[in-house]
Amino acid sequence: MTEAQGNTKTMARPNGSACYPLLQPLLQQRGLQLLPIYKIGDAALLFGVSRRTVHDWISDNRLRARTLPGRGRFLSQDLEDFL
Repeated sequence: MTEAQGNTKTMARPNGSACYPLLQPLLQQRGLQLLPIYKIGDAALLFGVSRRTVHDWISDNRLRARTLPGRGRFLSQDLEDFL
């Protein structure tokens, strides 16, 4: 193993599922499950704010929004990065 390989941190657990150290405890606290894609309403519920507040965060470039299938706007990593 090279030195560069030895210093690489991964965000995956041994079983292959993603690890979100800030997002997962918040989801558990709110009684929610980790999803592959989140909508505006999901983020509002998760953070305990209104949908308008989430839209404001997006407009202020504080929360990254994407164009995803359906009405999805966020990946788990986007919410983790926001936290």
